Amino acid sequence: MSGHGFSRVQFPAALAAVVCLTAWSAQAFGTANLLGQNAEHEKITRLALAGQGFERKSLDELAGKGGTFGAVGAPDNPARGLMDNKPAHCDGGDYLAVRGYPHSDRAARAALLACRKWMVDHVNKAVKAAGRLLDANGRVRDSQIPTVVPCAYNGSGGRAKCEVFEALGLALHASQDFYAHSNWADVAKPGGISILNPPGLGNTAPAPFLDPGRRAGFPRGLISGCYEGIPERLHCENRIRHDVLNKDTGAINVAAGTVGRGTTKRAKGNDNFARAVRVAVSDTRRKWAYFEARVITVYGRTRGARIICAMKKDDPAKACR
Repeated sequence: MSGHGFSRVQFPAALAAVVCLTAWSAQAFGTANLLGQNAEHEKITRLALAGQGFERKSLDELAGKGGTFGAVGAPDNPARGLMDNKPAHCDGGDYLAVRGYPHSDRAARAALLACRKWMVDHVNKAVKAAGRLLDANGRVRDSQIPTVVPCAYNGSGGRAKCEVFEALGLALHASQDFYAHSNWADVAKPGGISILNPPGLGNTAPAPFLDPGRRAGFPRGLISGCYEGIPERLHCENRIRHDVLNKDTGAINVAAGTVGRGTTKRAKGNDNFARAVRVAVSDTRRKWAYFEARVITVYGRTRGARIICAMKKDDPAKACR
């Protein structure tokens, strides 16, 4: 949202967006700076890709900035239609080994496998779209670069650089949400394990399970939270709810490179917010590196290096010769 007041024409659409964001404000690492969110997706992306050669406008397109969702934030944009898409946010992978638990281990595993597939499919889509950045002679096609008009990230396609960023944004958003919504990196509170205090796996490195460049088995004990709508107590009765397990919001200082205290139930204890953020940063960096490696493999070293340059530079027709 801009700093200007809403006009009469703008207000209904803006109000609808705020209502949607209110329902979603605890549903993912934050995208906006409102309703308890603190642009966590943007900050995680910036921490991950600092020092990777991105120029300002190009990184703004991928990570987002004040007043925009960016490619990584697009799944949280109500207009994009992905807010209730479970694979896009790694939701629905809940299970607890107690008698009568209403969601099976098999269904929980399927939900998390679908999330992994979502990530891999969109990284591959980004690699495919990247080929359109160059002409037959290996020169950057300036018509495929958002030099003046920014990308829309609305699923409609368009300029090649926008399509690459959009596909990568969908993959990175899901990857970051995996660490916020699952128990991969967190630690349970002292006391008995239950649907209100699910087990944590306490890992400090990215999940090999999510690495698109390798085959790894499904992690034992991995779960994410149930999200079927608001109120969660009604839709996820007797299940481990997203509201209980998520580590979506907290303080991140990009300039200082520090992560502060989380603000959700699970994030407040045991440094769980910082644990989730640190691993999400590492995984984001790993997926960008995988994208670069795939581009070199598919398009060759010379064309591949120029494609990667075009993704990072604001005016690549001049900068990537």
